[in-house]
Amino acid sequence: MKHAAIVKRFEEYLRERQLKLTAQRRRVFERSFATHEHFTAETLYEWLRDEDGPPVSRATVYRTLDLLERGGFIESLDIGRGGLVYEHVLGHRHHDHMICLECGRIEEFHDERIEALQEEAARSRGFEIEAHVHRLTGRCRACRNRGASRGGAGRGSKRA
Repeated sequence: MKHAAIVKRFEEYLRERQLKLTAQRRRVFERSFATHEHFTAETLYEWLRDEDGPPVSRATVYRTLDLLERGGFIESLDIGRGGLVYEHVLGHRHHDHMICLECGRIEEFHDERIEALQEEAARSRGFEIEAHVHRLTGRCRACRNRGASRGGAGRGSKRA
């Protein structure tokens, strides 16, 4: 989906709720879609604070992220570190996440076999899936290798 179409959809979403597309909301929207990183609300606030443009309050960042999430423009992900990260999803293919509990690295992946198994499990139980979140947590290769190089077996490793 092209950016112009996403902007138009956001404008319509706000209009339906009798909300205005303020310069501050536009900045939050645009900055959220300008990155391909996962970001926290605080990180987004810092980016906006450090860049040129109309000032945006922390409260406006949080409220606008909530609007964007409710509208299906972005999704939040609980990475198990006491906060949420966000990513824009409109116009992107569905994917799942692997999250390193040690360094916080997030790796996106898509596996048709997992998708098919989820559909099969739902269908066999008469359940219709509207959305799902698949999150794998553990330790990435780099963190496991660092643990091994320090001579430790590493958290969660199996010993013979």
